[in-house]
Amino acid sequence: MANLIYAKLPTTIFSVMSGLAREHGAINLGQGFPDEPGPEAIRRHAAEAVLNGDNQYPPTFGTADLRQAVARHYARRQGLDLDWQTEITVTSGATEALACAFFGLIEPGDEVVMFQPLYDSYAPVVRRAGGTPVLVKLSPPTWRFDRAGLEAAFSERTKLVVLNNPLNPAATVCPDEDLALLAEFCVRFDATAVCDEVWEEVVFDGLRHRPLMAFPGMRERCVKIGSAGKMFALTGWKVGFLCAAPGLTAVLAKAHQFMTFTTPPNLQAAVAWGLENSEAWFAGMPGDLARSRDRLTEGLRREGFAVLESQGTYFLNIDLPGSGVDEDDAAFCLRAVKEAGIAAIPVSAFYEVSPVTSIARLCFAKRDQTLDAGIERLAKARDISRRAHNAR
Repeated sequence: MANLIYAKLPTTIFSVMSGLAREHGAINLGQGFPDEPGPEAIRRHAAEAVLNGDNQYPPTFGTADLRQAVARHYARRQGLDLDWQTEITVTSGATEALACAFFGLIEPGDEVVMFQPLYDSYAPVVRRAGGTPVLVKLSPPTWRFDRAGLEAAFSERTKLVVLNNPLNPAATVCPDEDLALLAEFCVRFDATAVCDEVWEEVVFDGLRHRPLMAFPGMRERCVKIGSAGKMFALTGWKVGFLCAAPGLTAVLAKAHQFMTFTTPPNLQAAVAWGLENSEAWFAGMPGDLARSRDRLTEGLRREGFAVLESQGTYFLNIDLPGSGVDEDDAAFCLRAVKEAGIAAIPVSAFYEVSPVTSIARLCFAKRDQTLDAGIERLAKARDISRRAHNAR
């Protein structure tokens, strides 16, 4: 018999909208993948490693070259002092890293504080690991938490808190004062923070990402998760990093060894090379994405759409009521993909309870012509929506 826990789960919104985009020949500004293929030198290094390198099982916790490169990268970019041998595990993507953290650290009955909107894999895996999600609602336009919200969520039963920063889908970078507040609560309640920081290199306008691990009291109680796929715009590679103090890593690594065991050696070799040889990429990539963000933002605003600030990630959000749309986000996004040929993601899909239903998320990591056509089709979708509303 099928496992009913998973059988009853909905299909992820990304699969639904991308499937509809293919079915209707729509422009896909929904799912977060870039049009460009990623840095050629890193891709070539992966190809050469397949032809000339070792293609047998690499060490379960990651190759020495990659773990050393990860430690040096975070030392350079974020000032962290990580021991590559005892504090870094290579995983098959950040989603596997999250699963390792949840299955490795949660005991049945533990409470896990999470902020919604939240990435859709968090809650199902937390529940499957025996945890109980405790949700803190964030709302536009700032998407920030406060002391009152944390006071209501944390208790003596709190085992973990899950923080996604920069935040998908809100496209915000958590300010230092909010991080310091969260660190205070983690220390006070002896909670471990699982930090999904996959967008750490994709921040704009002079902002910088600060890892929660760097805040007082957090070095020994923080699991930091990174993603080579997001760093290098190679989303299909699925190479992730689990970084934590030795006591935590010992548990996380055991969960990993029984989940995927290891990660393709050629991709590990290429990512290791990339981390050591891509300062120009890290310096230029955010600016290139910011130009695409600005192109989409300015085009949408010319059409009368209300666009929220995007500080990081591949995404920006539009306020539907402020844009003259009198439908909720799910209805509008379905109408847009089916009737106007443009796929977007309703932000309500990132909520478990009491959803915000007025925001749609768009991906701007696309070529100029794709963005321009997307603007035109989104305006068409709004016109169709208005006509349908007036006809009621």
